Amino acid sequence: MTPQKTETTSATTGKVESTMILATTTSTKDTGLLDVLVPAFDKKYGVQTKVISVGTGEAIEMAKQGNADVILVHARSSEDAFVESGYGVNRKDVMYNYYFIVGPKDDPAKIAETKNAETAMKKIFDEKADFVSRGDQSGTHKKEVSIWDKYKLKPQGNKWYKESGQGMGDTLMMASELGAYTLVDSGTWYAFADKVNLKVVLEGDPILFNPYGVIAVNPEKYPKIHYNAAMAFIDFITSDEGQNIIKEYKKNGQNLFVPDAKK
Repeated sequence: MTPQKTETTSATTGKVESTMILATTTSTKDTGLLDVLVPAFDKKYGVQTKVISVGTGEAIEMAKQGNADVILVHARSSEDAFVESGYGVNRKDVMYNYYFIVGPKDDPAKIAETKNAETAMKKIFDEKADFVSRGDQSGTHKKEVSIWDKYKLKPQGNKWYKESGQGMGDTLMMASELGAYTLVDSGTWYAFADKVNLKVVLEGDPILFNPYGVIAVNPEKYPKIHYNAAMAFIDFITSDEGQNIIKEYKKNGQNLFVPDAKK
């Protein structure tokens, strides 16, 4: 006898659809967190989730076109604009980590001697030290650009400034191969640190705080999206169960994210 599927509902909506598309940043995928979090959600709610891992900017654009049901991203100003323009609803804080500036182990530009991210990036610029940017409108790229902008610096077009156009893990590998500096979220760093010939040269600046948020696509914009599944995912990832998965997830002995759902 074939077992009968149990219908599930989210706490805030009705019957949960059987499929869902989650558009998310590469850092949540590259760290391996989603390999634990998504199966737990799928099992609990009877959903088959398709994860599309791109930069935050691209994830938001997908959602704006109705090609995702829910997004998990990390660029707060872009998230707020997404909601304020009517494309997203029910944004919730999920977790956070921090950005690091990493570079060659001999630190040729002596970035470790600087005191904060802005002066570190200015020194990279002044020294014409090789730097690899995501260059993809991801949350990491947006953070990098915001730091350059503090000094009105325009690194694009300089020989020492490379754009990978790839995810965080691939960008780290590229920086390692080139002996270059880059900006990386701490979660991806801890997942890749033993695979690259780089070290952390600057951390701890409050400007490097990196919060993640989850947002459902607005069904009034796109009535065919799987809104109930999206809301169930938000319920789950901000619940004690979801937050505990985030809290307990480690790589190389390090916690990659700090759960931060506001109750």
